[in-house]
Amino acid sequence: MFTVRPNDAILGATIEGFDAARPMTDAVFGHLLAALGRHGVLRFPDQELDARQLKDFSERFGDIQAGIGERRRADVPEVGVLSNVKEGGEYIGLPDAGQDWHTDMSYRDVVGFVNVLYGVKVPVRNGRALGGTEFANMHAAYEGLPEEIRSRLANATATHDFDKFWSMMVARPGSTRKPMTPEQRAKRPPAIHPLFLTHPLTGRKVLYANPGYTMRINELPPDESARMLDILFAHQLQPQYRYLHTWRVKDLLVWDHIGTIHQAIADYLPHEERLMLRCQVMATRLFTPEFLRPMHAVAA
Repeated sequence: MFTVRPNDAILGATIEGFDAARPMTDAVFGHLLAALGRHGVLRFPDQELDARQLKDFSERFGDIQAGIGERRRADVPEVGVLSNVKEGGEYIGLPDAGQDWHTDMSYRDVVGFVNVLYGVKVPVRNGRALGGTEFANMHAAYEGLPEEIRSRLANATATHDFDKFWSMMVARPGSTRKPMTPEQRAKRPPAIHPLFLTHPLTGRKVLYANPGYTMRINELPPDESARMLDILFAHQLQPQYRYLHTWRVKDLLVWDHIGTIHQAIADYLPHEERLMLRCQVMATRLFTPEFLRPMHAVAA
């Protein structure tokens, strides 16, 4: 069995003695789910993985989403490529992925469960790794809300739209993204979710809203919704809720999309190469008793 070494932060733990290239027993998977629920972000250092092994590991958590506009491995199309590396004058991956606060797949009817990211190349300058990933804890953000807001919005829902984040990235100076086509928009219609979700792994409430995709609170008038979202976004990004992961080559990072929001830190230059392989896993099985049974068994 592996060892869980918690970070000295509000999120995160390092998993030691684990080989992600090997199949998991139900017992091992149950312990992993419990650790993910407790810590939100799990780092597996020094992993030796090819694309197919990354896919197999990721599919243990659920079905993998195929991203829009994302470069994917030709040999294993479930695996996306995030990179500023160029070959033949073209990026081999999506170079600007995640460079603002969001949580993946909140814009889908079936929300995202985990992101699985594998570090192949990490930019380093003067001995310091760049291109980190920052997270914020949405369990803590919910619990830190004023009781008046929690009570008032207890049954509220929010609309999430993929085009909001995409358009923000298109508008960035120097962006190579193009606006979404009508066909792409049709594949990613807006979705509605509770503003305060009960997390299946913890049984606790989370603030399920993010600056990248959340458009409005449906039960409030438009102006009031905009003001409340500004309050919620400012609240969830307070320093006490945040944790920065500094990458190392061969880090495998798994994080919980429901209990966290995140952003990629674009503090590296075009010649400082960053290359990550990614699987975005949907919560297709997360809300079922069968999926959670291994975690409940190890807790019994």
